[in-house]
Amino acid sequence: MISLKNTLFTYCTDYVVERITRLKTEIKKTQSSANEETKSSAGDKYETGRAMAQLEIEKNTKQLAEAERLQGMLQAIHTDLVSDIIIPGSLVTTSKGVFYISISIGLAEIDKKQYFIIAPDSPIGKLFMGKKAGDVVSWNNNVYTIQSLC
Repeated sequence: MISLKNTLFTYCTDYVVERITRLKTEIKKTQSSANEETKSSAGDKYETGRAMAQLEIEKNTKQLAEAERLQGMLQAIHTDLVSDIIIPGSLVTTSKGVFYISISIGLAEIDKKQYFIIAPDSPIGKLFMGKKAGDVVSWNNNVYTIQSLC
């Protein structure tokens, strides 16, 4: 189970690193494009283009900050830590699927098996936190019996 936790942790790390890299590239590309804008005879076209580029940069900068926050959350997870209760980094097998408590990614398929990768502060994550094997969690008209965790 520890090797599966390491695989899921690596999946999450790769997801965040790719997102950060993509956003940084997009910010640079947009900034470069805005810097290359030249005044045209259309007058306001230049200012409109720069304003739109600035809005795009601001949007990507906010997304980058969120991705970096997720990276920080991952750095706090110790994949070799095993607990009797659900904590960040826990791999939780339930009657309705397997959950990895780390960051919000959603459904992931690894080695032809499906895993729900959720954040501890997500609505269902909050319900799982602190629970142990044998506990039952109800969420969104579903009942999840916690079968095991590591």
